[in-house]
Amino acid sequence: MRLTVVGNPANRRVALFDRAVRDAGLPAPDVLPWVDVLTGAAPPPAGALVRVDSPGEDPLVDRLLRGAPTVARHGELVGLADAYAGLVAGLARVAAGGAELLNHPDDVAVLCDKRRCHALLSAAGVPVPAALPPVGGYAALREAMAGAGWHRVFVKPAHGSSAAGVLALAVGPRGVQADTTVEATPDGLFNSLRVRRLTDEAAVAAIVDRLAPDGLHVERWLPKAGLGDRVVDVRVLVVAGRPTHAVVRAARGPLTNLHLGNARGDLKALRAAAGASTWAAAMETCERVAACFPGSLHVGVDLMILAGWRRHAVAEVNAFGDLLPGVLVDGRDAYAEQVHALTTGRWRRRRSEVTACVT
Repeated sequence: MRLTVVGNPANRRVALFDRAVRDAGLPAPDVLPWVDVLTGAAPPPAGALVRVDSPGEDPLVDRLLRGAPTVARHGELVGLADAYAGLVAGLARVAAGGAELLNHPDDVAVLCDKRRCHALLSAAGVPVPAALPPVGGYAALREAMAGAGWHRVFVKPAHGSSAAGVLALAVGPRGVQADTTVEATPDGLFNSLRVRRLTDEAAVAAIVDRLAPDGLHVERWLPKAGLGDRVVDVRVLVVAGRPTHAVVRAARGPLTNLHLGNARGDLKALRAAAGASTWAAAMETCERVAACFPGSLHVGVDLMILAGWRRHAVAEVNAFGDLLPGVLVDGRDAYAEQVHALTTGRWRRRRSEVTACVT
């Protein structure tokens, strides 16, 4: 078995997968840089087995994806729809040589568009938060919220990741409150690792209006269960249809992403609080989610156990959600688990069993 990785060579994702492949006794994977893909390199040939990794964290790759003349400033939220279009086009180039991709381009195209992903999951009967129809700006958002009778929503860029550009918006008698990673300046919006709480409605409206041209996805804000003084959710990695690794994300605010300074929670305590039946139902949901993306060796499911510990819902599904350093199951990290699924034939068996959700 010979593997190829499409990725950014200096990124730790590529290094971690390379190590897992070598540890399994396989030849080191070939690396096809995203820069080369986007500047006309030949695609992997028919017969190659190709893992496509995230194109993120590289300014030049971002510029090429957006088709922009200059790189974005550090953290700048710009051209999200263009970057998505560039990703879809890049995946088509990777697949053009007839190689077998471990992340099917059609799957990735849906996973990286929150609106399409939500619609697919909802049609498949997966529990997800209710969503508003498309909104083109803050005024339309407020009108839609009023029409639905909702006071709290998550406003998400349709093509964002890692909470970039997200606003957790609450509207009440005392005005509005939005927790967000967005830092607004006169000449741009920037993603920050510091979560801000905004109470100036004009400032909130300006951010929403500036994000709207690239597409927004708005979901009802469902109350998550809590452990101690923190709310929690869970990133569940599903490999070849089977939930394997899980990380609890614990936060004092509504944005739980670990890179925002939040803590890893206690999975054993969460499972105990949820109880065996709730946890089993949640894992069955994660399996159903993965079945909606049959061409993907793995997906990362952001799972919410809701307040009261009886119900759950899927917040998001991630095409590149396997960066879970230090999390071991049966002695394997997230990357070794994927290699194991390949070398044991579990992935081949899975692909022969599952059919795609109806789009």
